[in-house]
Amino acid sequence: MEVTTLNDIEIILASSSKINTVDFENLTFGNVFTDHMLICDFKEGSWQKPRIQPYAPFTIDPSAKVFHYGQAIFEGMKAYKDSDDAVWLFRPEENFDRFNKSATRMAMPEVPEAVFMDGLKKLVQIEKEWVKKGKGNTLYIRPFMIATGHGVIAAPSQEYRFMIILSPARSYYSGEVKVIIAEHFSRAANGGIGAAKAAGNYSAQFYPTKLANEKGFQQIIWTDDATHTKLEEAGTMNVFFRINDTLYTAPTSERILDGVTRKSVIDLARRENINVEVRSVLVEELIVAARNGSLKEIFGAGTAAVINPIVGFSYKDEYFELPKMEYSMAVDLKDKLTNIQYKLAEDTFGWTVKV
Repeated sequence: MEVTTLNDIEIILASSSKINTVDFENLTFGNVFTDHMLICDFKEGSWQKPRIQPYAPFTIDPSAKVFHYGQAIFEGMKAYKDSDDAVWLFRPEENFDRFNKSATRMAMPEVPEAVFMDGLKKLVQIEKEWVKKGKGNTLYIRPFMIATGHGVIAAPSQEYRFMIILSPARSYYSGEVKVIIAEHFSRAANGGIGAAKAAGNYSAQFYPTKLANEKGFQQIIWTDDATHTKLEEAGTMNVFFRINDTLYTAPTSERILDGVTRKSVIDLARRENINVEVRSVLVEELIVAARNGSLKEIFGAGTAAVINPIVGFSYKDEYFELPKMEYSMAVDLKDKLTNIQYKLAEDTFGWTVKV
């Protein structure tokens, strides 16, 4: 192994790469990881020197707070390769800011920008061969932090580990997506941690999603915890509704994640002179629009899937199929957004950052 230090990052390179063993045409999302990972530990009140080292398991004390009290947060990002073999990130500062907001909400230390951003860029540079050209090919980036301090007293950890791992990816979802509107279960509650990308938010979704899967639906549109009358998110994504030619999406709140793709879609739509309303959308509104034909599209928006059209939804055991549109706002916005990400169109917003 080759060991070097660059900009206060220790770099330990793997003696060989496993890239030639990977079938990039048949990837399962988030199942294959690159040769290296970044690690930075927080101990004795300060962050230690970050290091990039070969991807491998590591040992952790059985009493680590992450196992017992769930102090764990993460982000989802992507890197893209253009036709000239340059690698680009998409709005990484948004993920960095949100990561530290999540850390604060979970009583965890904020990660310094030099560790997060410089470490991320260097790691992606080292793994640039894992970023394949062509629209649809990406390198999924997973920064995360866990509580590593030992002891089972119910209190925040005194030690943490920040890491970044990378996974080559293609399309996240495949096939048609049908959803159930939640009548009982909630994704998050006021005063809770719904606005943080905390691991527990996602594990809490698994059981109601499993029930939806058993009925033949892929995801759930979550409703507010108090009345179950307001439509909030779709699965692990923000959700948009096209009623006639206006696009509606819920405002961010303590319950709703401030999605990077969500805000990008809003800005793109407004640039294209699409009327966008950011307000609470009621279940009753959606049912009325579905019955009178004014509901044209529903789609989820998130890093993994970018934009994922929804073909129909169920509420109180009644199923509503969405019409097949000659012009799909979801498809058009996805195309425009991914063209920016892959440098196939001018980035008039200044969203892309070269690695």
